Amino acid sequence: MPREIRINAFDMNCVGHIQQGLWTHPRDQSARYRDIHYWTDYARRLEAGLFDGIFFADVLGVYDVLGGSPDAAVRGAVQVPVNDPMLLIPAMAAATTHLGFGVTANLTYEPPYAFARRMSTLDHLTGGRIGWNIVTGYLDSAARAVGLTGQPAHDDRYDLADEYMALVYQLWEGSWEDGAVLRDRDRGVYADPARVHVVHHHGKQYRVDAMHLSEPSPQRTPVLYQAGSSARGSRFAATHAECVFLNGQSQPAVQKIVHGIRSQAMEQGRAADDVQVFLGATIVTGRSDAQAQEKFAEYQRYASSEAALVHAAASLGIDFSRYDIDEPVDTGKSQAIVSNVEAMTRAAGPQWTRRKLLEQMVLGSRQPPWVGSADAIADKLVDWSEQAGVDGFNLARTVVPECFDDFIALVVPRLQERGAYKTAYAAGTLRGKLFGRDRLPGTHPAARQRVNPGPRPG
Repeated sequence: MPREIRINAFDMNCVGHIQQGLWTHPRDQSARYRDIHYWTDYARRLEAGLFDGIFFADVLGVYDVLGGSPDAAVRGAVQVPVNDPMLLIPAMAAATTHLGFGVTANLTYEPPYAFARRMSTLDHLTGGRIGWNIVTGYLDSAARAVGLTGQPAHDDRYDLADEYMALVYQLWEGSWEDGAVLRDRDRGVYADPARVHVVHHHGKQYRVDAMHLSEPSPQRTPVLYQAGSSARGSRFAATHAECVFLNGQSQPAVQKIVHGIRSQAMEQGRAADDVQVFLGATIVTGRSDAQAQEKFAEYQRYASSEAALVHAAASLGIDFSRYDIDEPVDTGKSQAIVSNVEAMTRAAGPQWTRRKLLEQMVLGSRQPPWVGSADAIADKLVDWSEQAGVDGFNLARTVVPECFDDFIALVVPRLQERGAYKTAYAAGTLRGKLFGRDRLPGTHPAARQRVNPGPRPG
């Protein structure tokens, strides 16, 4: 019996997300991203399909690496304009009961004290269904937008992130004890001040002397997502992450990364199953292989190779306009997403070129789609789960909402027939659904910040 596969929708509060150019397809509705009803309907669709959650990407800068200008990004709606994903979540949560929400927030540009309150607020409002995708940024344009001359070096960003995590763990886990909130109407005592503590953090990057402003939320600490698979990113994930997002890798490469992260987590005293891995995937399916291929060919007519190159240039940190079509690309010491550069090198070889990159962009991104009948896609998902050890998939949109409607109507029943997909939601928080507990386990570094360590509910 295969294990249960977890599924998230992967999206962004913008027009063009991963598969560039498909917003021009006449059936695509992504240009409605400014309409709250678009998002609440979206949430209901995903919950009807028993999706575990929606995973929101986000960026604070613009893609201006290609040609040193944002013009192509603006022209092709390559993740610009982009709105704040956090503001969507309360409305989507109110329209659903079980759907989880993973939201990206860049800790480099978020003051930790205010951010901790915002996440606690979302955890309260969603009934414990919030997760945080921890990112450190990769765009110089974002650094300039917040008043810096440029982003810190790749590994330096992770050093800052370790301190940031230590601070927010103190706020979420250590400021308010369990039982501090009394809500005693007769005595007029809402909370016991003796059980609410001021956090004193004096670090290299941050200094805070304050109590957390929010009372304990259902999960206290949000479910922790992280997407780094570079050597430094993997170490960070092994320490902090509960859910790791991988992308653009071959099955043997993913299996190696999964094994490496779980081994590192165990070396730090965590259990192997404390970390779940989600693989990015783009799916085009139909009732038959021929129908799926016909749909794929239709989608290809709307994909934009220029917009895809804009996105790739920014995420790889390389201006491809400086290279002829067959000139070997010098990856140098990119400070962008190092794991993307490593993945591209594995896929195209050490002497890859702009032509090789464009050949991979068959649907407007570097992520090749999986195209096939519902049975073929179900088989592929189960195979990846069993052979590579991944727990689930983040499904990037193509033409919305039909891409998710197709998956729900066609693939979900096939997975259920194989015993590889739930037939109903479990009750409780997002962490409860994923791991069977509402709180982080005692082996997680956040647990060391609890005032009275020991058994806790969840």
